[in-house]
Amino acid sequence: MNPDLDHHFEQIITGLGEDPSRGGLEKTPYRAARAMEYLTQGYHQSLDELVNDAMFESDNDEMVIVRDIEFYSLCEHHVLPFFGHAQVGYIPDGRVIGLSKIARVVDMYARRLQIQENLAREVAEAIQQVTQARGVAVQMDAQHMCMMMRGVSKQNAEMSSSVMLGTFRESVSARNEFLQLIRRRPA
Repeated sequence: MNPDLDHHFEQIITGLGEDPSRGGLEKTPYRAARAMEYLTQGYHQSLDELVNDAMFESDNDEMVIVRDIEFYSLCEHHVLPFFGHAQVGYIPDGRVIGLSKIARVVDMYARRLQIQENLAREVAEAIQQVTQARGVAVQMDAQHMCMMMRGVSKQNAEMSSSVMLGTFRESVSARNEFLQLIRRRPA
């Protein structure tokens, strides 16, 4: 834990015209600092440690997809949250990754000051790096509080981004299969 963060949050509260010693705010600098550390814990995680030994030999060479992985991140421009769902697919080439590790990779990169476009690329490249897959596809949809709470104030706007590597970039049929399989189904 970084004790300087407490002090910085206290300065922010004071700068806003509030009294950090007021009843409801007494422990807010401490709580805000701990929350910020949690929300940015991805800076202190390593891809190798996260994946650990969760790579397995496999003869499977068909597409593997994990859908609707929720994520929460902070916009690097306004330090406001953006949140949504990620779809991650890959085509194995002799090795598969443990299912939960895909969600953990998404979380590791989301828990940093970020923009959605870079988040999708970082996740795709990380999955490619650890699996050596023939192709990796990542698609994300998110709502951005920096667009909802301030500025243009559009409550229902949603951003989509995608990154296609390897076979997904080279093959229209592989890309289309991925996009068809991730399409949300009615409840």
